[in-house]
Amino acid sequence: MSAPAPSPLAIVDAEPLPGQEEVLTEAALAFVAELHRRFTPRRDELLARRAERRAEIARTSTLDFLPETAAVRADDSWRVAPAPEALNDRRVEITGPTDRKMTINALNSGAKVWLADFEDASAPTWENVILGQLNLINAYTRTIDFTDAASGKSYALRPDEELATVVTRPRGWHLNERHLIAPDGTQVPGALVDFGLYFFHNAKRLLDLGKGPYFYLPKTESHLEARLWNEVFVFAQDYLGIPQGTVRATVLIETITAAYEMEEILYELRDHASGLNAGRWDYLFSIVKNFRDGGARFVLPDRNAVTMTAPFMRAYTELLVRTCHKRGAHAIGGMAAFIPSRRDPEVNKVAFEKVRADKDREAKDGFDGSWVAHPDLVPIAMEAFDRVLGDKPHQKDRLREDVHVSAADLIAIDSLEAKPTYAGLVNAVQVGIRYIEAWLRGMGAVAIFNLMEDAATAEISRSQIWQWINAGVVLDNGERVTAELARRVAAEELSNIRAETGDEAFAAGHWQQAHDLLLKVSLDEDYADFLTLPAYEQLQG
Repeated sequence: MSAPAPSPLAIVDAEPLPGQEEVLTEAALAFVAELHRRFTPRRDELLARRAERRAEIARTSTLDFLPETAAVRADDSWRVAPAPEALNDRRVEITGPTDRKMTINALNSGAKVWLADFEDASAPTWENVILGQLNLINAYTRTIDFTDAASGKSYALRPDEELATVVTRPRGWHLNERHLIAPDGTQVPGALVDFGLYFFHNAKRLLDLGKGPYFYLPKTESHLEARLWNEVFVFAQDYLGIPQGTVRATVLIETITAAYEMEEILYELRDHASGLNAGRWDYLFSIVKNFRDGGARFVLPDRNAVTMTAPFMRAYTELLVRTCHKRGAHAIGGMAAFIPSRRDPEVNKVAFEKVRADKDREAKDGFDGSWVAHPDLVPIAMEAFDRVLGDKPHQKDRLREDVHVSAADLIAIDSLEAKPTYAGLVNAVQVGIRYIEAWLRGMGAVAIFNLMEDAATAEISRSQIWQWINAGVVLDNGERVTAELARRVAAEELSNIRAETGDEAFAAGHWQQAHDLLLKVSLDEDYADFLTLPAYEQLQG
């Protein structure tokens, strides 16, 4: 252990939860308090740096690879640490929140990895944050089970050797945990709460199970933010007396700025890095956010028209594969978000073919694995990667030296032929309202129109509405996108939801609140950096 711990954190405005004493031990809180004391000041500096960089992009309407880190990119000698056995084969990863049922189903799913999500697939209520940690502790001690009250169906874990390896995703650097307050009155960053509690309780236990504390790092915007995470890992391992390099981190390249710093991000984390992931909706959201005043050439069409084969998305994914394999890291592909229908086999047939084509493309492009949102998609993704990998755990030997991506290629948004449509505006409003309403009820992963949506979905939805209004976009029906049009579409959607749910269920939900919040973040002249910041102020619990 390190020096004496500071005063424990105060738990404020939080109802006691069953079993929380297992998670919120004095020793665990002292560890989180020490993380906060050491690392939050630097976190705050890096958040301020984000704003400075955004202002520079607004001034120049461009991005480039960093001249000050050219030597890192030019040095062919360095590699990330070899993957531990438990993270060497990642051909299919399932994602989802850490509620009790999902914990069991994801571990049992047949996927190689489960992304246990405290971030975009989890609304950060105190219950979700703390009981999610408890569920993971219970999973590792095999004291977890679940019985569905409605169906009476019981769920239990399969044998250890059949379970997915867990990679936990803490919240992004920008979100605080309002229920944990330091002695100086400051809130602890949610990232340090999620990481700290999980690492403190499970690191040694996972080593005993032949695995380790593995993490996905979200919303990273620069290699300096990756450096901060590396410093957190080094300190945490020393604090618990765990060998350096035990922690492994996969970084989501889901911001446009991070796409220009992939090698530097891997370099900063090289003793703890295990790969990069190509996210989709957050990446598009980041493009809109950073280039929102860049004019017509940065206007995105309907979100569903921006596929991974769009030229600028192709540049991003191929550069990611080349970068990872050059440095010995795993390249993990994007999400298959389709949710199979129990009632419509024809819908399933069409969707499964799209998922199959998407996973085939990723496997052939050199990715070492990919994401799915539902257990029924695991076999489809597995088949695609099995076909390419065979018995090999990955394809890092495919260096993709044929790939050459320029700085301009990554932001060639105007290479798309698709244009914004009225149907796309309606869909953005529909999905935005429906997702935010569920989020305000504490649900972060929500099935909407046969797709599993998370907070990134709502971010791209509201960002596109904002962008189209501010760019004066004219839709395919000849209408110009205005605040008035957005309000009209939102009012129609609210009326449709009332008719769909009935007056009683409508009144019991958060529909009006969700409608108002979507319009606020879509119409305000001052663009909110993250929808979840004002939404968190309205989240109960």
